Amino acid sequence: MLVYVAGAYRGKSKNKLINKLQVIRNIYRAWRVARELWGMGYTVICPHANSALMDGVAPNETFLKGDIEMLKKCDGIVMLPGWAYSAGAMREYMIAIDKGMKVMYWDEMEGLKC
Repeated sequence: MLVYVAGAYRGKSKNKLINKLQVIRNIYRAWRVARELWGMGYTVICPHANSALMDGVAPNETFLKGDIEMLKKCDGIVMLPGWAYSAGAMREYMIAIDKGMKVMYWDEMEGLKC
């Protein structure tokens, strides 16, 4: 089963250094979940790791459109903790629902919840 990891990428701080650290933390969190999912037998698309720290290489919209194209190829989506506070993850969730994909949620303590 091909699954897409969805959750916050960007940081929320106005301080550039703190914001960059928040982005790195979000990338690492998504990468950790992707690693666990691969270990569970899933095939995983983790956009956080795919374009990690590539800010400025292309317009943000280019990355967002590309992520949506990858999502559309998936069988399911795994929502990371706090996903509902991310506009991008919320958009990905709505697309997954519209496409009838299996929606799963990651719990930090219990792992994957279907």
